[in-house]
Formats: sequence, C-alpha cells, structure tokens
Amino acid sequence: MKIAVFNAKPYDKQYLAQHNQQCRHQLVFIDAHLDSNSLPQARGAPVVSLFVNDPVDDKLIQQMSQQGVQMLALRSAGFNHVDLEAAHHAGILVANVPDYSPFAVAEHATALLLSLVRHLYSAQNRIREGNYALSGLMGFDLHGKTVGIVGTGKIGLCFARIMHGFGCKLLGSDPVENPQCKALGLVYVPLEELLATADIISLHCPLLPATHHLIDAHAIDKMRPGTGLINTARGPVIDTAAAIAGLKSGKIGLLGLDVYEDEAPLFFDDHSDRMLLDDQFARLLTFKNVLVTAHQGFFTQEAVSNIAKLTLENVTQFENRGDCDNRIRIS
Repeated sequence: MKIAVFNAKPYDKQYLAQHNQQCRHQLVFIDAHLDSNSLPQARGAPVVSLFVNDPVDDKLIQQMSQQGVQMLALRSAGFNHVDLEAAHHAGILVANVPDYSPFAVAEHATALLLSLVRHLYSAQNRIREGNYALSGLMGFDLHGKTVGIVGTGKIGLCFARIMHGFGCKLLGSDPVENPQCKALGLVYVPLEELLATADIISLHCPLLPATHHLIDAHAIDKMRPGTGLINTARGPVIDTAAAIAGLKSGKIGLLGLDVYEDEAPLFFDDHSDRMLLDDQFARLLTFKNVLVTAHQGFFTQEAVSNIAKLTLENVTQFENRGDCDNRIRIS
C-alpha cells in the first residue's frame, strides 16, 4: 500500500524502512509538514502518515478526501491535533500508536525532575567555566517526599514505580483508578487535595476538554510554596501565563517541561538562525529553576522503533480488512 510519510525526519526514514522489509508497503518520504500546500505531494497514496506537530483541521480533511486519502496513520499516541469528527464524516480512518514505550516518557520525566532537584544544568555550566564552588547548588532528597501523579495510565504507572523506588509517598488523581498503582501504595485523592499536599506534581494525563489548562491560576494557588511541577503530557494541560505567575510568586519552585502550550511552530525543527518571537516561551527560559526540552520524552531507540513498527502494522491491518485495532473511535 502506498504511504505518504509527511514530516519525515532521518530517524523516521531509518526505522520505517527497516520495519517495512517485512510489511513491503510503498513508502514515499516527504520532508515537509503536512498542510494544504504539501498535500498534493501525496497524490495517489491512500494512506497519509503524520506526526503530532502536523495539525489537521476540517478544511485539510476535505482536501484529503477529494484526493482519495482513506487513512491517517498517526506516528504518535496523541491525536488531539486531528479533527476526528471531520475525518469520520469524510470516511477517513484515523489510527494511532498508543503503546510504543511508556518507559521512555516516564524516565524522561524523572530525568527532568532529578536535573532540577540537583541543579545539574547549572552545575555543568559552572564546571565548564572552571567554577567548582557548590554555593547555590544545594538540592533535596526525593526520598520521603510526596509525589502527586495526575493521570495513572501506563506512563503514570511507570513513573509511579520509579518514584516508589526512590521511597516517595504517592498520591494519584484519575477518573479511573489503576489497581497496579494502588498496589504500590499510591492513594487516590481529589485533584485539589493532591495539589495542596504534593511536594512534586507530575502530569501524565491526555489532552481533553476537561484537562485543557487543568493547571491554571486557581490550581497553582492551591499548591504549597515551592512545589515542583513536571509536564511530559501535553502542553495545553498547563496555562503558561499562570505558570509564569506561579514561578514569580514562588508557588512553583521547579518547572520541568517536555511539552509547551504553543510548541507547534517551534519544536522538532531547527530555529537557531531565527529570532524567538514567542514572548511567553522566551520568558520561561529566563528562570533558573525551569528546564525545557523540545518534546523528546518519547525519543529513545526502542520507542521510535516501536512507533515505526506499529504504524506499519496499522496500515497492514487496514489494507487486509479495512479496519485496524488502533483505530480511534469517536465516543
């Protein structure tokens, strides 16, 4: 089956080509982002593959339908960037890759947390400048701290296991309780109680209407002074303006972000030769207690390989039976 792979990075090409030796689809790699101008490059391909930073609205869906696209094969677990209702009405199947590696994201959240707690970024910069003084680098033990986990699915469970290993007390907030988390000693509490009690809060929930700006000014006001906040979920779960105000007031003592509310124009591309025009993002980068990575939580060899494998398997299932197990259905 012919697959037009948009926003194809070198690692996408490598792993898709590797796994395609068994699937034997016709892969057409397109470096450009998917939009109305680049879509004609996929002419003749019934399947379009895209990444999480390629927004697909109703207008683009209609253009795809007219071009004969039958399936959107997402190379991501998240699907909030696609107008699912428009795709459904146009008869275009949308499939994602939900289980590529929860360990990758959970471990990255831990890396952000440890780097902030122990001031590793500042320490490395000092060493390079020949400054070996320890003043200003004092951290704190994670052992014994209360960690609140918002979203206790597969990634949240992995993070809970890591924090349990550090000897942390675990709180959870999720509409669906995970018995494996409870077996670790995690106690489910209302979100407001978690916000008011936790020393560290890590976000692992999907982006839904109910979770958009879940962490807003009201939520931050509930937090203890100096609370650590980690987000490896989706950028809009945090209200950026409220987070900046929380940093200035001291309510947020540490902020680790692998995702950002308005990341689409920035992340996954090299902008080093351009001026940064996003004032909120620029303001975030001025805080010494903020660490930002560009949506790389998923980016391990195992995860990228699994993404490629599952994407192709989704297409194979669609080719064989007109459906696939990872089809995203409208509730």
